Amino acid sequence: MATRTVVGVFASQRTAEETVSDLRRAGFDREISILAKEGQRGEGGNDIGGATMRAGGDMGNVSNGVTTGGVIGGLAGLAVGAGALVIPGLGPLVAAGPIAGLLSGAATGGIAGGLVDWGIPEAEGRKYEEDVKQGRILVSVRAAEQKADEAAKIMRNHGADRVKTH
Repeated sequence: MATRTVVGVFASQRTAEETVSDLRRAGFDREISILAKEGQRGEGGNDIGGATMRAGGDMGNVSNGVTTGGVIGGLAGLAVGAGALVIPGLGPLVAAGPIAGLLSGAATGGIAGGLVDWGIPEAEGRKYEEDVKQGRILVSVRAAEQKADEAAKIMRNHGADRVKTH
């Protein structure tokens, strides 16, 4: 069974969080990855990647199902394995999910170099890298080929830019 990578780029933390919640409801879990600049200001003035929460929100976790009570409070709380990475030319990033391990081993090649391992052409990876550099949030899902279209549809429904399946 072939595995595909679906990638979308989001302009706001809120839409990225909503997308991840919908992806989880659709049965995606450990396959979800998030990448954002650390210290970026999210909606409501919270630091993305910090431990702060929005009023009424909670720190959920994509992989263990702890997303009760409404809005998820920070990108670091969205996925397991969230951690900070420093990539030359980009500075500190928050990476969560499978992408964290992928990029930690490819820090010198940047985001584009790490994404090549997922079958994403380097030129496309450089576009994603530029998106993150500009403060946008990258959400990706590794899924079986027959589920990839569903993940892409969820991302598009939330207004993701440049949704692509690789």
